[in-house]
Parts: sequence; structure tokens; C-alpha cells
Amino acid sequence: MHSGLVNPIDLSRDGRQAGHLAIPYSIDRSPYYQIRIPILRLKNGEGPSLLLMAGNHGDEYEGELQLGRLMRRLDIKKIRGAVTILPMANLPAVMAARRCSPFDGGNLNRAFPGDPAGTPTARLAHFLEHDLFPRHDAVLDLHSGGTSMAHLPCTLIERQADAARFARSVALMRAMGAAHAFIADNGPAAPTSMGAAGRAGTIGLSGEFGGGGTVTPESMAFTAAAIDRLLMALGIAEEPVLSRAPLAAPPALQLLSLSRHSQGIYADRRGWFEPAVPLGTTVSAGDLAGWYHDLERLEQPEEELHFAESGIVISHRLHCDSQAGDCLIQVAEPIDG
Repeated sequence: MHSGLVNPIDLSRDGRQAGHLAIPYSIDRSPYYQIRIPILRLKNGEGPSLLLMAGNHGDEYEGELQLGRLMRRLDIKKIRGAVTILPMANLPAVMAARRCSPFDGGNLNRAFPGDPAGTPTARLAHFLEHDLFPRHDAVLDLHSGGTSMAHLPCTLIERQADAARFARSVALMRAMGAAHAFIADNGPAAPTSMGAAGRAGTIGLSGEFGGGGTVTPESMAFTAAAIDRLLMALGIAEEPVLSRAPLAAPPALQLLSLSRHSQGIYADRRGWFEPAVPLGTTVSAGDLAGWYHDLERLEQPEEELHFAESGIVISHRLHCDSQAGDCLIQVAEPIDG
């Protein structure tokens, strides 16, 4: 199916191919402008195939930086099968340091299955779901909390109706070595990359690898180890490519569930949020979550905020200045599995 996008890569050919996906988009400065998205394809004979992508949201940098590094480091002679790398999938958002594309306001992770005649974001989503995802055994879409959120490092998959594919997804998620993980239940029509992977018949893997619109030694090491472990678990690589230190034994995996509005605390007016507990803390319903200050009414004491549910603190807002509707802090429920 035509996706309104030019792809210079021949996915059937062995060797190293580097280029750009091109999305024609007329703008004031340049009527024949193209949005040029870097892509690298390495293929060495028959074997498993993996698509690695980051920059789905532009302000989530761990994946973008590590996939850029992987493009420079991965030796085609040391792999079996194929690896395709999209380090900046939503390129306009990456270059604008924004979650969504400045061209069309598009949130790529809410744009699937896309539209070949739509906006640039819709055309890219259509190409990914209908052309690129089906040509791979697995897709890893790397996310983080972005500019406004701190997030507990974790991995994620969508629940699948196909029992064999779901079991393989769980096994690969475990192999990536995170201490926490989610099995999401967004349904087969989900507009996310993981929903798209399921519809394309491939294994979809994702996660939150950091946050804050920045990177840390810890978040970069976690991201590198997850990519290396996945390459080895699929049988594409025999040894780590990105990790600076030997890979330790992975921790026990705790599955988490985030499915209810009451697991978060949301602002109901403008205020300034101060969290009381760090990420990863186990809390009970009624525990202190933080304080909400009003700098426009300094005579008023700050409001105490309390968790409505028990669980593990997985994210909190980093921007102190908050508006009505902003999620301030969330807990997830530990589950067996």
C-alpha cells in the first residue's frame, strides 16, 4: 500500500544500507520540502529481524542517543539476520525538542494505523504499520517520561489474542532485564505503536527508559543493556554492543498494572506540585503523596495530597508549575505473573 512516503531501503537485500525516509510536505519556506528521517538497515543472511525505533516522542532521548550509537557500532559481520534502526522516528518533534510534531501537532504514538493521504505524522504511522512492522519479527519502540515526567524504568507489551505470539512477547520482555514491566490491555484497535505491531502480526516491545528530557548514566546504561539483551535473546548478536560493563544477571521481574483513574492524582486548578516520595516507593492508600502550593495566595497553607490506592510509585510530574488536568503522580498495582 502506498504511504505517501519514499523509502530508499531494499529490505530484502543483504549488506549495509543507510538513507532517509522522505515525506513530501510543502511549507512556506520550501514548497517541495521533504521531512527526511534517518534509517539504517543491516542484513547478514537469513535469520531473525528486529526493528529498533526511538523518537516516537521527540523529547525522549535515551533511545535516540543509544540507537544513534548503535548505528555507528553495530558490525554487520557480527550479526545474523537483520536489524533496522530508526533513531528519530518523529524527526520534526525531535528537532523541536517536543513531544509532538511542530508541523501538524501529531502525536505519533496516537496516530496509528495512520493515513497514506493524511498529515506527515499520519503518513509515517501508515508506513510503519503497513510496510515496515510486518517485515520484522519484533519491534522495540523506546520511550521515556519526556520533558515533563520522571518515570520508573520499565518495559511494556500489549496483551495479544494470539497465544503463541503473546508468550514469545513475555519471554522477550523478561529477557530485556528490567525490574518492572507492564502488560497493557489497550485492545486491538489501540492507536499506539504496540497496537500497530499487534495488527501487523509482529511482536511489539516498548517501555519507559528514563525521563525529564535528559539522560543519566543510569538511564543510558539501562537502555543499552535492554537493547543488547534483546539482540542476544533473538539470536541476532552473540555479545553486547552498547553496554560499557559486563551484563549482570537480570533482577526478578515485577509485573505492574495501571488501569484506573484513581491510581493517579490530577490537578484540579493551577498550582505548584512538590512530591513527597521518590519513584519506586511502595505506598498504601492514604499515604502522603505530596503538597500542592498556591504561589498566588501565599497566606494559604499548601494542600496535602494523599494516594487513593496502594502500589508502587511509577511516575511524577517534574514541572512544578501545574495546570488543571495535569497528572501529578501515579502508582501502579503489583500483580502476579
